[in-house]
Amino acid sequence: MLSPKNHDRDVVDLTYVYPVVSRRVGGVSLGVNISPNNACNWQCIYCQVPDLKKGVSPQANIAQLKKELNGFLQQVLFGDFMEKQVPEECRELKDIAISGNGEPTTCLNFEEVVAVIGELMTKYALNIPLRLITNGSSVHKDNVQQGLKFMALHQGEVWFKVDAVGEKRTKDINQVALKPDWQKKQLKVVSDVCPVKLQTCVLDMFCSDDSYTQDYITWLESALQQGVKLEGVLLYSLARPSMQQGGDKLQPANLLCMQSFAEKIESLGLNVTVSA
Repeated sequence: MLSPKNHDRDVVDLTYVYPVVSRRVGGVSLGVNISPNNACNWQCIYCQVPDLKKGVSPQANIAQLKKELNGFLQQVLFGDFMEKQVPEECRELKDIAISGNGEPTTCLNFEEVVAVIGELMTKYALNIPLRLITNGSSVHKDNVQQGLKFMALHQGEVWFKVDAVGEKRTKDINQVALKPDWQKKQLKVVSDVCPVKLQTCVLDMFCSDDSYTQDYITWLESALQQGVKLEGVLLYSLARPSMQQGGDKLQPANLLCMQSFAEKIESLGLNVTVSA
């Protein structure tokens, strides 16, 4: 069976659609993977995608995506998939999440992907969020902006990756040197269109570093003061092993350390969810 530690995508053997039991949503999340080429413009050291390569998502085959999503929704909603593959306490569809094996917003027809998902959500009267999980690198592009506007019509929510603040730390974690002002700018571009939460992967090597947490808090406070609208922050750590070089040496953050980090964020008036 699927579980938070088993996200086996071969369970359904589809190109674009895969189910996971998500600890962060508390049930089944139906993933839409528009990066089936295992290519991403970032190379995060904790990434659980095998054979990850540098690159962007290909243009999605919308007809195939629609067929796969429609068929699998029928299995989830009317068939026996939940009974056969999901633990009893998790048998509830909680969201549809555009995520997958790379950065989804690099897909050239991203807005068409969102539109077809929205069409099927309407067809099946799904009263669940449509989520985008993104590193924020392409959210300023016109096709992505259009997709975000479509999402806003279907309980859209963006989970925006900020694992660390500062060029050195982002280089160490995400393999890209990000300027803090750039991170803030991209975040605001999203929050002006669609509800957004930060998602931060906390690793043991950084959690107990006071300068790491203080830089994050200072940056976050500045973002809020400059008009960035946030629904909350998702702190999580490793549930499954990294598939990247050197990933076997990474350790999940200590729960008490994460809770201390969460309290500092909450002092800014934000809701924080911790998933150790």
